[in-house]
Amino acid sequence: MDYIDRIKKIKGEKKITNDRLSELTGIPLGTLSKILAGISDSPKLINMIAIAEALGCSLDYLIKGIPQNTNNYTLEPTEIQLIEEYRALDAFGKEMTRMVIAKEGERVTASVSDVASLKPVDRKPVKQVSEPSAKILSPVSSRSLAANTAMVGKRSLLLYDLPVSAGPGVYLDDTTAESIHIPDNEKTEQADYALRISGNSMEPKFHDGDILLVQDCDAVDVGELGIFILDGNGYFKKYGGDCLISLNPEYGNILLKEYAEAVCCGRVVGKLKKK
Repeated sequence: MDYIDRIKKIKGEKKITNDRLSELTGIPLGTLSKILAGISDSPKLINMIAIAEALGCSLDYLIKGIPQNTNNYTLEPTEIQLIEEYRALDAFGKEMTRMVIAKEGERVTASVSDVASLKPVDRKPVKQVSEPSAKILSPVSSRSLAANTAMVGKRSLLLYDLPVSAGPGVYLDDTTAESIHIPDNEKTEQADYALRISGNSMEPKFHDGDILLVQDCDAVDVGELGIFILDGNGYFKKYGGDCLISLNPEYGNILLKEYAEAVCCGRVVGKLKKK
C-alpha cells in the first residue's frame, strides 16, 4: 500500500469525496485528481501536509505507512473540545498554541520546584506559595513574551530554499523549505508558499533575491505572472500563451513548443517587502 492507497482508504472510511477534499485542503481539484491518479510522481510537500491534516492522520502515516499513536488515553470532554479546536487552527495558530503551552509548562515546573525548596516553616504563609510565579517575568522571559506578542497579525508560510530563476533556468526543488512568518492581510492571504528568485530578467519590477508570494495552481491566464517548470528547470515569467515572457527587454521570449514538458506550479500574487 502506497500513499495513494492510504489516502483513498481514509477517504472511503470517512466518506470524503474528491470535491470535499479539495475544499478542505485548498488544493485545486485538477491537481488533487492528478495526485490520486498517480500522474504526479512527486506531490508537493505542502499539498501532502494539507491532505494529512484534512484526513486527520499523520504525515508519517500517509507517506511511509508508519502506524499512528494508538495509546488508549481517557480524555475529558473539555480536553476533546480543545483537541478539536486545535485541529481547526491554521499552521500559525497551532504554532502559537504550542508556544503558550510550552511557556505555561515552564511556569508550572518553576512554581513546583520553588515551593518544594521552601522549609516547612516557610510553607505556611499563602504569599510565599504565590511568589514563584513572579519569577516568570524575568528579563529573558519578558523578551520572549514580547516576541510572541509580535507574532500576532502574522501567519506561517513555507519558503523554498533553492531559488527559482528569473534568468537562466534553475531546477525547482520542493524537498527542502523553511517556515517564515508574513503579515496576515488581504494582500497575502492568497499565498500558499514563497520562493526566492535569482537573476535580473524580471527587472525593473522584480530583482535578484526578491521573495515571491505564490498561489498554488496548475494554470494561469495570459498576461499573469507564474512559476513554471520546463523540462525540469524552474522559471518565474509572464505567461504569453505560447511562450514565457521576461519583463527585462534584454531577454527574449521562451517558446513553450521547444520543450517536451511544460508545467505551471503557481500564480505569483506579490512579493515580500525587503526589510
